[in-house]
Amino acid sequence: MKTKSVVLALVMALVSVAALAADPVNPKMVVVNQKDPATFKVIYEGSQTGKLTLRIWDNQGNKVVTQTISGVESFMRTVNFAGMTAGEYTIEVSGANGKQTQKITYQPAAGVSTQSAIHLSKLSAVDKYLLAVSNAKEVNVKIYDGVNNLVHDQNVAVNGSIGLVYDLSKVSGSPKFEVSSANETKVVRY
Repeated sequence: MKTKSVVLALVMALVSVAALAADPVNPKMVVVNQKDPATFKVIYEGSQTGKLTLRIWDNQGNKVVTQTISGVESFMRTVNFAGMTAGEYTIEVSGANGKQTQKITYQPAAGVSTQSAIHLSKLSAVDKYLLAVSNAKEVNVKIYDGVNNLVHDQNVAVNGSIGLVYDLSKVSGSPKFEVSSANETKVVRY
């Protein structure tokens, strides 16, 4: 009789854990620090396809990042805090499934300078590219088409950090970005 009670309790515990892990209604979010202390991976899994919004706030309540991702129910993004002030940040993902938040603490590695950081990436949307700049006052953005013709040349006031999305659907060939700040120049061909 005692063995049956223990087995029954064990089975009930396993069913409860399985139900929690397979919860089809509630979204799940995990933020994991990577080997580089400045990068965090945001992993989100929802139950409905739709529009999701990723937001990050600093410990003063200032919104430092907003990114909208459409037509997905799950995603994985790497967020780079290089050049940001050390401290606590809140990462939030919201959408039709509700809102999930997690607090993280960013502490730059010893010896990390406050030199500007330029990051370029192709977004999942066709022909859209993200430029993120931190710790700069101004950058020059040059974009070239597939045969190296200059199609865009702009000086952008940053005054700290900025994120810009470029729609290059009318640019032929693989675009090339050349982004320059006072401290560095980054060239990326897609």
